[in-house]
Amino acid sequence: MNWLHSVSKTAKRFLPDNAFLKVRNGYYALRKASTPALKIIYGTFDTTALRRHLEETLDPDFEILMVHSSVNHMLPYYTGNPLELVRMLIDFCGPHRTLVMPAFFFGDPKIGSVIDTFKASPFCDLKKTPSQMGLATELFRRTKGVIQSRHPVYRVSALGPLAKALTEGHENAFGPAGRGSPFEYMAARNTLIIGIGKSFDVMTQTHHVEGIMGDVFPIPRKADAENMVVTVIDGQEKVPVTLRGSGIQGYFNIAKLPQLLDKEDLKLWKFHNVPFFAAKAYTVTTKLIAAAKQGKTLYDPF
Repeated sequence: MNWLHSVSKTAKRFLPDNAFLKVRNGYYALRKASTPALKIIYGTFDTTALRRHLEETLDPDFEILMVHSSVNHMLPYYTGNPLELVRMLIDFCGPHRTLVMPAFFFGDPKIGSVIDTFKASPFCDLKKTPSQMGLATELFRRTKGVIQSRHPVYRVSALGPLAKALTEGHENAFGPAGRGSPFEYMAARNTLIIGIGKSFDVMTQTHHVEGIMGDVFPIPRKADAENMVVTVIDGQEKVPVTLRGSGIQGYFNIAKLPQLLDKEDLKLWKFHNVPFFAAKAYTVTTKLIAAAKQGKTLYDPF
C-alpha cells in the first residue's frame, strides 16, 4: 500500500468527517496545482498505451479478470476517460474470457451508512442503485449484456461466458464474500485480480478467508452480530437477502497482506506514476487460509 492510501485510511479512521474532507480537498487542490510539473516528470498515456502496457505486463493465462479501478487516481497522467477504459477492458478480455468489476453500494450519502440507508428503506433496486466504486464501474454495470449479482452491498457486475455462473446465488451466500459468493467462484477458477489506479487495499478477495472459515477463523466474533433483511428488486422479481454482520473483533489491516503472501504472489508496480497491482484469486485465498491456520490474519485486535 502506498503512503497516500495509508495516510488517507488513518485520517478517515481518526478525524471527524468535516476535518477529513478538508484534508482531502487540500490534497486534491495541491495535486491540481502540481499537474503541469507532474506531467513533465512522469509523462502521460492514452487508452491505447494502457492496453499495450497490460498486454506486456499481465499474465495472459486467465479465465476471469477482476478489475478494481479509479480513473481519478490515474489523473493527471491518463488522457482517456472512464468509458474508453471500460470499452478497452471489454475488448481486452474478448469473447472467451469474463470481465468482472465491483458495483458496491455503501449507503445514500444523504442518509448515512448502508445500515442507516436500509433501515430507512429496506429495498435495493439493482437497475437503479448505482455503483459507488467509481464512474468506470457504473458505466460497466450499465453496459448491455452485463449481469449483476443480487447482493445489496457487495454486488459485482460481470460480462462474458462465466458471468451467469459467477453472479448467481450471491443472495443466498453466507456473507458477502463467503461460501456461495462470487469471490468463492473466482477463487475456484483461473481468476486474475488487477488494480488500475488503485492499491491492493481494495482487494475484496482478501475477505474470502474469514467468510469460508467461519468459526474456525482465529479472530473472535460477537455472538449477537446484527442481521438485517433487504429486498433486492431484480426486474419483476423481489428477493429477500439477509445482511449478516461479521462480528469480527478486530481492525482490518490490509497493509499486512504482503507479509502473508510470497513475493511473487502480489505484483506491485507503477506506470507513469499510476499504481497497479495483480494477484491470482486462488493464491490469495489459499495463502490467507494457510496463514489463518497458523493464527496470522489481516486483523489487528481492538
